[in-house]
Amino acid sequence: MEASRRSEAGGAPRGIERSETGGGDPDGSAGGAGGSAPRGIDQVEIRKVAKRYGSERALASVSLDLAAGSMCALLGHNGAGKTTLLGIVSTLVRPSAGSVAYRSRGSALTGVAVRREIGMLAHASMCYGELTARENLALIAALYEIDGSAAVLDGVLDRVGLDRKARDRAARTYSRGMLQRLALARALLTRPSLLLLDEPFTGLDRDGALALGEQLGQLRDAGAIVVVVTHDLEAIAGRTDHVAILRRGQLVFEERGAYTYEQLKDVYHHHAN
Repeated sequence: MEASRRSEAGGAPRGIERSETGGGDPDGSAGGAGGSAPRGIDQVEIRKVAKRYGSERALASVSLDLAAGSMCALLGHNGAGKTTLLGIVSTLVRPSAGSVAYRSRGSALTGVAVRREIGMLAHASMCYGELTARENLALIAALYEIDGSAAVLDGVLDRVGLDRKARDRAARTYSRGMLQRLALARALLTRPSLLLLDEPFTGLDRDGALALGEQLGQLRDAGAIVVVVTHDLEAIAGRTDHVAILRRGQLVFEERGAYTYEQLKDVYHHHAN
C-alpha cells in the first residue's frame, strides 16, 4: 500500500488510479497488508446543509452534488455562505443541520479516509512562517507518509511558479502572492481527489491567475473534484463545467455546462444580486 501512495506530485489524483483488493477498516481508512488500497473520493452528496452562528444564518438547506472530473465554481457576494460551505465540505466545520456524504465507487468513505483525500486552500495560507518552502512541504509529506524527496518537492513548487531563489527562505519573508503559491503547492502535494480552493487567485498577477486556472482544468481532466470559490471569473472561464451561486445562505442557481467569461458574468450578475 505504501508504494501505491508514493508517486511524483503533479500527476493524476491518487485516488483516481487506485484499485480495490479488499475491505477497509471500520473508520473508512484503508486496511493493512492484504487490505484495500486507499480510495479516492469520486462523489460528494451535500443534502439540506444548514449552518447558524447564534442567531445568524450562514446557510439554509443547501443541496448539491459534486462528481469526479468536474470543476464547480461556487459563486456569490461576500457573506453569501461560500466559505462556510467549503468549510463544511472540508470537514473542518460542523453543519447545524443536514449531511455531507463522500463516496468512492458507490461505497461510503468516512473519517480519516475522507480527510486524506482533501486538499484545501483557505483564506489564510496556514504555512509555517519560520520554515522554508521546502521545509513546509517536507513536513506535509512526512505527515501524509508520501514521497518528500527534493525532486518531488521542487516539482510541485515549479508547478505553482514559486521562484527557486526563494525556496530556502523563511516563509515569513514572502509576499502575499508567494505565500499563495506555497499554500497551493501544499494543497497539491498530496494529490487530493477533492480539491477545495477559497479565492486561490488572490495575490497572483494576471498571468499567474490564468496559469493556475489552466492547472485546475488539468486536475479536473485527470479526474479530481475541484471546487473553486472566486470572484475572478476570467481565470475560470472555459474551464469550469458546473456553476453554483449562493445568495444570503441559499442556493439560488445551479447549472452544468461550459461557460465563457461573458456568460459567467451574465449568470453571476443575474443571480447573485
